[in-house]
Amino acid sequence: MQIRAELDAIDWKILRELQDDGRMTNVELSRRVGISAPPCLRRVKRLEETGVIRGYRALLNGAALGMDVVAFCLVGLQHQSDGELRAFADKTRKWPIVREAWMVSGESDFMLHCVASDLATFQSFVIEQLTSTPNVGTVRTALTIRQVKDEGAVAIAAIRPGHEQTH
Repeated sequence: MQIRAELDAIDWKILRELQDDGRMTNVELSRRVGISAPPCLRRVKRLEETGVIRGYRALLNGAALGMDVVAFCLVGLQHQSDGELRAFADKTRKWPIVREAWMVSGESDFMLHCVASDLATFQSFVIEQLTSTPNVGTVRTALTIRQVKDEGAVAIAAIRPGHEQTH
């Protein structure tokens, strides 16, 4: 596996810490990774500018906000030309119920992660918007029962074997 960014051990520590808690202060981050605050801030800025760190966001508890239905939709398009794939991808960005969308290989063309307030809202989305979208051929849905794992998007220990997290 080739890592596309030039990162040293301190950079990896910064990434691991920020992925666990993106709200910590620079002073706390510098303490955790073992360097002083000014160079730590410079490193974080460099990681942001090079695109290694894409951004920061709050992780909301959907159930606490009344968003109790989480589902995945596997969507197959009738035609998979580049323009058709791009058009469907653009369409997914306009649907608030779709929280993540992935172009995938195999029997389906897209996998959509959807969050809705209730089953009726999700069903309405699938029937009235998703399946009626031009070029959509098949839609298979899977309602979730419960989430059993929720980790950061990148497993740093998998990228850097021998550097597993200890906390």
